[in-house]
Amino acid sequence: QVQLVESGGGLVQAGGSLRLSCAASGRTLSSYALGWFRQAPGKEREFVAAISWSGGRTYYGDSVKGRFTISRDNAKNMVYLQMNSLKPEDTAVYYCAKAPRGSISYTIHSYDYWGQGTQVTVSS
Repeated sequence: QVQLVESGGGLVQAGGSLRLSCAASGRTLSSYALGWFRQAPGKEREFVAAISWSGGRTYYGDSVKGRFTISRDNAKNMVYLQMNSLKPEDTAVYYCAKAPRGSISYTIHSYDYWGQGTQVTVSS
């Protein structure tokens, strides 16, 4: 079993920054790709970013390219999402997720463990 716990969400003004963290326990994540997704009220869960097992490859959703950066620290079993130039449309619950393999994917069904989510609210 893997437990993923997100933190770092909150309320921020448009143009501001937040850094989300996701701590894993129960298993080392160094062999697996990790991802961030988000879900706004009334909308489907959306892919945000993913990172390969080594951190050598990353992939971003079109809406966050150039503003968000995903990173990982395998020694600490952590994954991060640095969010800059935040917009009101970034408001959502953000989830981290673990894939069952090392290669990155942007589809929800490619991930087998999920955190409980952290709320990010961007005010205009």
